[in-house]
Amino acid sequence: MSPQLILLVFLSYTVLLFAVSLVTSRKATNRAFFIGNKASPWFVVAYGMVGASLSGVTFISIPGWVGDTQFSYMMVVFGYLVGYFVIAKILLPLYYKLNLTSIYSYLESRFGFWSYKTGAFYFLLSRIIGASFRMFLVVNVLQLFVFDAWGVPFWLTITIFIVLIWLYTFKGGIKTIVWTDTLQTTFMLLAVVISVFFIVKALDINFSSLISMVTESKYSKIFYLTEWRDPRYFLKQFLSGAFIAIVMTGLDQDMMQKNLSCRTLKDAQKNVITLSWILVPVNLLFLFLGAVLFIYAGKTGINIPALSDDLFPVVAIDYLGTIAGLVFIIGLIAAAYSSADSALTALTTSFSLDFLGLERMKNITEKQKIRIRFVVHIGISILILFVIIIFRAINDQAVIQKLFTIAGYTYGPLLGMYAFGLFARYSVKDKWVPVIAVLSPVVCYFLSYFSEQLFNGYKFGFELLIVNGLITFLGLYSIRK
Repeated sequence: MSPQLILLVFLSYTVLLFAVSLVTSRKATNRAFFIGNKASPWFVVAYGMVGASLSGVTFISIPGWVGDTQFSYMMVVFGYLVGYFVIAKILLPLYYKLNLTSIYSYLESRFGFWSYKTGAFYFLLSRIIGASFRMFLVVNVLQLFVFDAWGVPFWLTITIFIVLIWLYTFKGGIKTIVWTDTLQTTFMLLAVVISVFFIVKALDINFSSLISMVTESKYSKIFYLTEWRDPRYFLKQFLSGAFIAIVMTGLDQDMMQKNLSCRTLKDAQKNVITLSWILVPVNLLFLFLGAVLFIYAGKTGINIPALSDDLFPVVAIDYLGTIAGLVFIIGLIAAAYSSADSALTALTTSFSLDFLGLERMKNITEKQKIRIRFVVHIGISILILFVIIIFRAINDQAVIQKLFTIAGYTYGPLLGMYAFGLFARYSVKDKWVPVIAVLSPVVCYFLSYFSEQLFNGYKFGFELLIVNGLITFLGLYSIRK
């Protein structure tokens, strides 16, 4: 498949996004940018959030991850159901009752100024890292298959990509993203379904035979019930999934900003519950694709790449033909945009509101506020650009594992702060909260690093997030008033 053809597909999809942006961003104010004028249809938000929840990490990493962890990731997904229920019944009513635009302003009303800034800082840190990882993963594939052939350096490729995202989001913000996410979800899911179809055709079997091959293979194991030290142990996976959903959706401005753009609390709750159930078959579909890829590679003598993230792109582009390769590229482009556009908007929102206090500025005009937000949007884009370039230099493992490992450190303090705020009646010595929030990940890191020596061979997995949150909770209890 020629680089020129891939570039044509990329540009065509980008033009489609710009067309959506032009329609949705008319007469957009800061309120439209931040919360979509609270006019987003809940079913559109729910469907679009599927793509935002999955992103490039799911699109590439989860299929490749099946080789090592089989279908055990489904226990994490089942845990999501519990986490999203908590979001719908506890967090969303709180956010709507307080009429929040930035969810971290809750921490100011509950604890004080420094708690508020600490929560917002950890979101910025978490989302910049997460968005950069996701963008790197998908843009790097475009670099390998398109821009390397023309001698275009990676830094220029990622710069062009971020500029395009900035251009179609800078005016409409969340009002635009709610609708562009629906496109991206559609193309990502179609890419997976069509890829499976082409593999069925290449193996010269029917779909029911393929299902039998997957279920009878070593890749389809979901439940690990015996060895509790195993990171794939079902209970650890399930509990981790519940807390991952709570922190990476319910305590994340990026994901909650879409929910807060719904017309009513009831609409937002319907969105979250619907999303949680949709994610079960969708994630199963990606795991099924992973098993199919490994089976196909085994039957055709394809060498499994050293980095599991490369398996899907290698098979789709090099072995399944031009049409299958183009379908993969379209899904990849959709995943890349989905990873980046809402993150860029949410980071701009958080920095503008939580650190600059844009909504509280009474002595400047709306036009001046829009100009400030415009400058912040540019600054966040440049920061993400540099983080991606740095990450490319140090990438050394499957991205999904790295993403969740880092999230265990950066989202843990948020989990502990919100849990203490919601379930403890104490106030705290506010100025000491940043100290607790820094010490907690440090203690957690050393516990993880020496866990096998300290806990008789036990090695932490995703449950590291829960431990981090618990340490933060206990730290806040120690500085209670």
